Amino acid sequence: MTATARLILVRHGRASSGWDSHPDPDLDDVGRAQADAASDALAALGPLALHTSPLRRCRQTALPLARRWGVGAIVDPYVTELPSPEGVSMTERGAWLRNAIQGTWSGLDSRFHDYRTRLVEHVASIERDTVIVSHFIAINALIGAAIDDDRIVIASLDNCARTTFDARDGTLRLVEMGDEADTLIR
Repeated sequence: MTATARLILVRHGRASSGWDSHPDPDLDDVGRAQADAASDALAALGPLALHTSPLRRCRQTALPLARRWGVGAIVDPYVTELPSPEGVSMTERGAWLRNAIQGTWSGLDSRFHDYRTRLVEHVASIERDTVIVSHFIAINALIGAAIDDDRIVIASLDNCARTTFDARDGTLRLVEMGDEADTLIR
């Protein structure tokens, strides 16, 4: 039996543009302030391992905490954003996502099941206390795995909300849900 790892999943700060208009946007001014506030809130816990999605808005959210702790954030491709559907244009992505999040993982095709499976297995296998900066859908997928709920969106997590899990023996247990807000999916 392995030790229990405490995992704090941080949703990235507010992005400068939406899923349907830019494949990898920066944080806007509000998002940068949210990242600074998240760093302030988490500072006393570390330094811990720090992982981030490869996407710019997550790396920028992780940066204030990495600087404060004097650590490098590990770019972790498993905690990235939900992939875009194949053959869907940039302008169609937003409409696709707004429709998809009303449903369940089992209602999507195997490409999205594979994304969720890889994400959950990877995060559940982490063996040391870690802060992970990721995305709305990814964190919801982890919540769903922890509570055995197939919905794509379980919680309307705010930007820089912190959701806490324990990982042990390849399973996740939800410890505390992050703050929710009226989240705009654009």
